[in-house]
Amino acid sequence: MTTSNTLIEKSSSNPRFEYSQRLDKCYVALETKQQISRKLWIARRSVFAVFAVLGVLAFDGHVSWWWLVLPVSAFIALMVIHQSVLGEIERLTRAAKFYERGLARIDDDWAGTGETGEQFADKSHAYAEDLDLFGQGSLFELLSTARTRAGEAKLAAWLKSPADVAEIRARQTAVEELRSRLDLREDLALLGAEIRTGVHTEEVEAWGNAAPVFSMKQIRVLAAFTAITGLLTIAAVVVWITFGVRLPALAAIVFVLFFYARYSSLSAKIISAVERPSRDLNLLAEVLARLEREPFASPKLAALRARLDTEGLPPSKQIARLSKLIEILGWTKNQFFAPLAFLLLLPAQIAVAIERWRQTTGVHIGEWLDTVAEIEALNSLASFAYERPNNPFPELVETEACFDGEAIGHPLIAASRCIRNDVRLNSRHQLLIVSGSNMSGKSTLMRTVGVNVVLALAGAPVCANRLRVSPLNIGASIHILDSLQTGASRFYAEITRLKQIVELTNEQLPLLFLLDEILSGTNSHDRRIGAEAVVRSLVKRGAIGLVTTHDLALTRIADSLDERASNVHFEDRLENGKMIFDYRMQPGVVQRSNALELMRAVGIEV
Repeated sequence: MTTSNTLIEKSSSNPRFEYSQRLDKCYVALETKQQISRKLWIARRSVFAVFAVLGVLAFDGHVSWWWLVLPVSAFIALMVIHQSVLGEIERLTRAAKFYERGLARIDDDWAGTGETGEQFADKSHAYAEDLDLFGQGSLFELLSTARTRAGEAKLAAWLKSPADVAEIRARQTAVEELRSRLDLREDLALLGAEIRTGVHTEEVEAWGNAAPVFSMKQIRVLAAFTAITGLLTIAAVVVWITFGVRLPALAAIVFVLFFYARYSSLSAKIISAVERPSRDLNLLAEVLARLEREPFASPKLAALRARLDTEGLPPSKQIARLSKLIEILGWTKNQFFAPLAFLLLLPAQIAVAIERWRQTTGVHIGEWLDTVAEIEALNSLASFAYERPNNPFPELVETEACFDGEAIGHPLIAASRCIRNDVRLNSRHQLLIVSGSNMSGKSTLMRTVGVNVVLALAGAPVCANRLRVSPLNIGASIHILDSLQTGASRFYAEITRLKQIVELTNEQLPLLFLLDEILSGTNSHDRRIGAEAVVRSLVKRGAIGLVTTHDLALTRIADSLDERASNVHFEDRLENGKMIFDYRMQPGVVQRSNALELMRAVGIEV
């Protein structure tokens, strides 16, 4: 094995090694560039001092004014070089932050360092809030590396809605290909600093699809007319200046003024409408240009890459055409060039060209954004896969409702504290009733199952040694609270959610239900009857899932469901006045409660 192959293998199997190596290189390069920047700053000040001295001498007549050319030229050259060095410092600083955050994720110290996705939170969603998909310390924050709003929205949509088997497998293949593309992820991270906040997806897409200001026929006529009229006007002015013949020039100028009076408002409308989208498109073009250079092999990535080739020209180059038009438009505002631009009808020509670009190319903006969004979402999953090389892709099952997990853990819990358990559910064994003391791990087990299903059905690796899973709808009732705004009690909020979960069984995909302390807001008699009715209904409808409870009476539900249900529990013990939890799931019903011990531990006399 060659040295290069050894390094590749080491970096792919040990992301910490690769991140640390690259971060160290960033630090060294950053220190070098900062030293150069300090020297250039001193040099600029020194050259300016020389300029000042020579200026005084020239003013007094001791030296020629031509002596100032050298320090002025030197100062300009140093300024250009310094700006380039400062740009490198900014790039290296962003690169260092990129790898620092990567190491923070590996070290499970990432909460609060990324985008939380709170804008995608939905209290009415069947599981998003219960499984901590969004917010600080959420699954979204752990996963997302997107640089555009569209990319964040795409990833959020994948987490909130399961894909079909074919799509999941396509994403898995794409993620596997992208897993080792660290250079691509770094390059995307180092693009314009404001890309994520700058690309306003809805605004840009709306501009591209807005109603036409001119028809294509009008555009062709106006383009030819303004070009010919502008050239004739310039020719007439040249004849005036050269031969003194004024009449054609005056007539042309009057005609130009009439044209501006007729079309200036429409031209202004086109130009003002493009200002904000053009800035966003320039930022988007940086992302597109980088993706256009990347070769892809997997069918999904190759198809996405092919979508970027519209009209035989890469989108980044098409956007560059628009950028050039806007750049020329800026020239028309220069006081020296403005008179010539006026006579050439250049503002009108540019407005017509912008409108032509919008009508012929702008319609593709939505497709470009969606393509970039999908690649960014896949890249986010690829980062997760790269940073957790021991996490496997799940095996997908299409024949029955299935969750068969070996040593499954919660990806949001630090690896050093994460206790893994085996969980198996299928069409023959549909229900686990989980009993145990407070804080013993019951709710965490349900979240572990749920979040791994979310990862699996999004196309990502899972936190497990092995997982067989079928496409599933998820319905969770874990984090249910009362609401002062709506006047709903916790019990009412819970039964509303239970109704929503039961209704999910009417959909095509089988249901995975996760019910934590079901109906705890009512008396024990009503609770037992209501809980058993809900659970029986779900099992009868073919759903699989977990139910946690403190009420040991509820564990008897398993007796009436035969082999379709079983009881498991978590235990704890008291040592030196401190509760000890091992978080390991065991068969059967828990035999003791720790409520009184916990009350005594915090100083309540019972």
